Amino acid sequence: MRPEVTGANDLGAVADSMPIDHVLLLLKRPAALESAFESYEGELTDRRSANYHHWLTPDEIGDRFGPAVPDLEIVGDWLALYGLRVNAVYPSRMVVDFSGTAGQIRAAFRTEIHAYAVDGVPHVANSSDPAIPAALIPVVEGIVSLHDFKPRPLYKPRVEFTAGSGVSVTHPVTPPDLATIYNLTPLFKAGITGKGETITVVEGSDVYSSEDWTSFRSAFGLSEYTSGSFKQIHPSPRTGATNCFAPGVIDGWDEESILDAEYASASAPGAAIEVASCASTNATNGNLIALMNVVNASGKLPEVISVSYGDCEASNGAAANAAIRWVYAQAAAEGISVFAATGDGGAAFCDVGASVATDGIGVNAYASTENNVGVGGTDFSDVFSNDSSLYWNKTNTASGGSAKSYIPEAPWNDSCANPLIAAWYGFGKTFGVSGFCFQDFTRFGAFQTTTAGSGGPSGCASGAPEVRSEVDGGCRGWAKPAWQSVVGNPNDGVRDLPDLALFAADGVWGHYFLYCDSNLADSDGAPCKSGEVARWSQGGGTSFAAPIMAGIQALVSQKWGREGNPNPVYYKMAEVQFETKALVNACESGKGAETASACLFHDVTFGASTVNCEGTADCYGYVLSTNASSFQPAYPAHTGWDFASGLGSVNAYNLVMSKGW
Repeated sequence: MRPEVTGANDLGAVADSMPIDHVLLLLKRPAALESAFESYEGELTDRRSANYHHWLTPDEIGDRFGPAVPDLEIVGDWLALYGLRVNAVYPSRMVVDFSGTAGQIRAAFRTEIHAYAVDGVPHVANSSDPAIPAALIPVVEGIVSLHDFKPRPLYKPRVEFTAGSGVSVTHPVTPPDLATIYNLTPLFKAGITGKGETITVVEGSDVYSSEDWTSFRSAFGLSEYTSGSFKQIHPSPRTGATNCFAPGVIDGWDEESILDAEYASASAPGAAIEVASCASTNATNGNLIALMNVVNASGKLPEVISVSYGDCEASNGAAANAAIRWVYAQAAAEGISVFAATGDGGAAFCDVGASVATDGIGVNAYASTENNVGVGGTDFSDVFSNDSSLYWNKTNTASGGSAKSYIPEAPWNDSCANPLIAAWYGFGKTFGVSGFCFQDFTRFGAFQTTTAGSGGPSGCASGAPEVRSEVDGGCRGWAKPAWQSVVGNPNDGVRDLPDLALFAADGVWGHYFLYCDSNLADSDGAPCKSGEVARWSQGGGTSFAAPIMAGIQALVSQKWGREGNPNPVYYKMAEVQFETKALVNACESGKGAETASACLFHDVTFGASTVNCEGTADCYGYVLSTNASSFQPAYPAHTGWDFASGLGSVNAYNLVMSKGW
């Protein structure tokens, strides 16, 4: 059940005749087959194995590791008993798409479908947890969802912070700046541009205009990479009735679609960019339908997928969390690298978009599996250090770039709990009655926000919370993968986020992204006029960082071939760097342009991702804390891996050219 399903929001049961379309039933393998599949996945990235890089097709996954055909028939027969219609069984044999009516759902799964009004918006959802016969438990994981609540896009429109002695100088970030800061330029000069590679960005809306992508590339000097291309697709399942219909342009969501396409192209200008989108049904969100259909397609599969949407683990539900984990696992087995934005709510992702955290520590379900790369967010710290002139030219190049070199980074954090912001305004601490987060915010109200790059431990991937969206005793996180044992990472037994982080800020220190979104109905839509780039759409969010990192991985794929889940390689490379004494300090992000030329990762070591809070859930002195009785901020940056920035940001040239692949 969704946390929004409450008596106060309930408008009563819908009519029994109401169609409930394209419900996804997630199946499961026998334990022995699940163990065999996980072992095979480990071998795919193990150079010592005969199965190294021996990627599978969707059909091979189904034939070798899927539930037995008789089990599928039993499930199909049981659904048919209640009049439910099977639309498709995916080639992996792990997902069944079916449709029916609210009355048939109630009879089969012992739950009613009700209408709800949440903040004035109408919804439909199951009013209780669905149930299945005990005899089906060995083969059925659960219904992925029976509601029309959707994950949220993770971009943030630019906010102008003008309070008090706020930042007045701005340095917006463009593709040429990224190429300089993260050392992409020598790769492009060497012909490593993503040519021949496909990056699929999974979306909930069509783009407003494909011309925006063309205008973006033209303005920032990317048009010269003529192999780069753009396509809007609505992927259908291989068999049966289609469940993917064009969602059309959804105001406020289409900007996510176009910025993902543009910034994937910014770091891989020679790659083919596909925007894969499907309309949501009243039972299943379109993003997940598109994702399922892409990884189960026939023919050539994309090398890289980027996902910039999210829902907190505790709200998403155990079956939906399992479905995300499974579809990413399938992608990895097929050689597809999946990059997911960790989100924009600091360590309090369940309160993303709120002015204050009340639900405690939580993470994004779309980024918390071991089968994807979770991409967090940083900001540049040059303004705080009062040395911007070292890193930015006063004028732009013809292609719109002004960055001089790599720029020191800190965790992206707009909140009063950010120790850098507190210090900027003259406060020695963030928490307690004398701290910045307890002040009269007549002047500083903009910093009452949970907006920050997200990270934290997986806490509610399975089980169910006892209190709304809080991670509590009924929850369990995804287990820690063996490869996530690295300097700085805690021995907490669960999957931790993020893995990497790139610039994602929305303007708190005067840095934000420029992009082309000509839909004036969007909150930050603007005409994309040539010569007026500074007036284009402006924003931030980890939804930029994920497609940028996906593009960098496409460069790896061009150089070395498909990698599937690249995390085992990232962490192995990072372990070498973190354990090489000469590089520990030399690769610290604060050195800026003076970081060692051998660094693969820029280690972000100061600042924090913790946000302001109230209540008793992981809150101490109005600041998010891992201990409610003493201040242990969630979370500070430090040497090595940390919850604020993962392994840090990347030197793309060194990463792509590393022989560690």
